[in-house]
Amino acid sequence: MEDASRPFYLWRHLNKVRWVILSLVFALLIVIPVLHLYQTYVAAHAYDLLAPSEKRLYDIVEFATSPFISDPANDLDAIKGNTWSGHFWGLQVSDPLAVVSQIAAGLSLYWPFILTALIPLVLTIILGRFFCSWLCPATLIYELNSNLAAWLKWAGLKLPSFQFDRRFKYGVLAIGLVLSSLAGSVLIATIYPPAIIGRELYFVIASVGFGVGIIIFIVTLLFDLLVARRGFCRYLCPGGALYSLLGRYRLVRIRRIVENCNDCAKCNVVCEFGLDPLRDDFGQECTNCAACMAICPTEAMTFTLRLSDYPAQGPGHLGKQYQPEGEVDLGAAAE
Repeated sequence: MEDASRPFYLWRHLNKVRWVILSLVFALLIVIPVLHLYQTYVAAHAYDLLAPSEKRLYDIVEFATSPFISDPANDLDAIKGNTWSGHFWGLQVSDPLAVVSQIAAGLSLYWPFILTALIPLVLTIILGRFFCSWLCPATLIYELNSNLAAWLKWAGLKLPSFQFDRRFKYGVLAIGLVLSSLAGSVLIATIYPPAIIGRELYFVIASVGFGVGIIIFIVTLLFDLLVARRGFCRYLCPGGALYSLLGRYRLVRIRRIVENCNDCAKCNVVCEFGLDPLRDDFGQECTNCAACMAICPTEAMTFTLRLSDYPAQGPGHLGKQYQPEGEVDLGAAAE
């Protein structure tokens, strides 16, 4: 998108926008069950039979929505569901993993449901694994968990950070689909964080309790904190595996402007997925989160339209290791 020496000035602020979007998505997953409960209470026509806590919820939602709607049973149906699959103003949109796993579980093709993944599929082909950093409700918690790890290290607590083979998550995806096929049920959703978050928030609001999914999610947080930074997303997430495959040849990529780079390596430090922007190594794992753009002190990161990453460009031209062509290294010559 930018081939000039300086990137578009708004790119470095995209990471802030991303956090706002993640917060809104998470808030929406709380609001939707509340609205659904309110609709249920309205349809029952039994306000006097509600428990005190249910009456409070009814009164609060009625106060907040009454200026804008007249028929709660229908007017509040504009948004329903969660990031696994939901309705948005009459348009149903589903996570590609929801569609793939449903095909595996049912061993059949149901085209109306398959088409609900068309918009996310097209966006992933263009933007790559963007869902993981921009829309996944678990990302908000995972990044806060990463901040907690950073604070603990700053306080002097040594936390391990192991490295594993990123290809392991493709095995998790394949095994999950096979087991879903054998069981005739979408088993893969039991370990998929976005699906877990949507379910558990609904459980805690609708039935004032958690399901077993909360235990699985806490285990993923502990894995990230005590074993590997963003370890679940890097090495185990079946959705991350699918999005990485779909976005392998994404059109929108981050590239390093080598002329502006001073080799400070802050981009590598801030990358949640352990990539190597300093060596132009983004690959299919990059989520276009723009964190490297936000942290770069010399504005050496930008977006570009390209089907593959730029080849390694060598040391940054503002760094100590860079040597312009034709300039002789006197120290090396003396040796």
